[in-house]
Amino acid sequence: MPTMADVARSAGVSVATVSHVLNGTRPVLPRTRQAVLDAIDALGYTPNTLARSLVTSRTRSIGLAVSAISNPYFTEILQGVEAAALEEGYGLLIADPHDDPGHERRVVQLLHERRVDGVIVAPSPRPDDLVGYLARHAVPTVFLDRAVDAPTDPAFRFDQVHAENAAPTARLVTHLAGLGHRRIGLVAGLPGLSTTRERVGGYRQGLAAAALPCDERLVVHGDSEAAGAERATAELLASAAPPTALVSANNAMTIGALRALRARGLTVPGDIALCCFDDFAWADVFSPRLTAIAQPSRELGATAVRVLLERLAEPERPARAVRLPCSFVHRTSCGCPEEPGASTPGG
Repeated sequence: MPTMADVARSAGVSVATVSHVLNGTRPVLPRTRQAVLDAIDALGYTPNTLARSLVTSRTRSIGLAVSAISNPYFTEILQGVEAAALEEGYGLLIADPHDDPGHERRVVQLLHERRVDGVIVAPSPRPDDLVGYLARHAVPTVFLDRAVDAPTDPAFRFDQVHAENAAPTARLVTHLAGLGHRRIGLVAGLPGLSTTRERVGGYRQGLAAAALPCDERLVVHGDSEAAGAERATAELLASAAPPTALVSANNAMTIGALRALRARGLTVPGDIALCCFDDFAWADVFSPRLTAIAQPSRELGATAVRVLLERLAEPERPARAVRLPCSFVHRTSCGCPEEPGASTPGG
């Protein structure tokens, strides 16, 4: 079995240089790094990860805790995390917290006990117990997609990576208002999530920008899942003054809203216009094709990995929040004529 010394001889470098390439402990010139990687590949060298972790206290693994992994949005985030981690030589351990605060704390603790170097978490609506655990154990953490309110305490060193939420939602509302709609409903997400709060805020901003009153009866909560959205949309449609246009605040709820519309025999956009937050693979397959806000899901995942690795390299630096822009994808469910390939930045 080839050893690190064999790799060093083959690459024409020192054993220390091979170690730096494998462990990321010191910058190495690109051509030297490539020579080491080529030697590793040619010799079939397999690092002794367990032995190395005992020496360095690092396992080169990352824990990822996101709910609803089956959701296409989180699936794409997972792909971004996995690709970025693999590129940096890190493995990935995955858990589903099910948006339950108690379960969330338990699964993240299990990841921590498996000695991951850090965790990336899409937090639940009430993550206080989780945040307390992470703070007590000084676990390097990036909160992904959903924000956690940061205290003024400078010791709060949890980084955050999210997409813009408010301005893109306002963009959907002003677009519908520009088409003549005056009663625009919102199927909002699970109460307590930062994404829900920010998208509801964006909805109100859009109404204000269009000089439309905000009727709170037009805001219903679909709890970020299809069945909840179907029930909430049905209630909204059964009201005395139903909306003429609807904004759905995530992809799963869009499916539920469409089911509720179909159950009442309503067509989109003939009877009611529809726009949604989250573009997904089927959005341009529906008839009509869905006008949507597209989040940079894979980029969010990859950015979370980069931010976590920067935290591992510099544990004492101040916490930071990274916001990525979304895109407005203009199709036909809003009532506009077909514009093939039309897509402009959101915000």
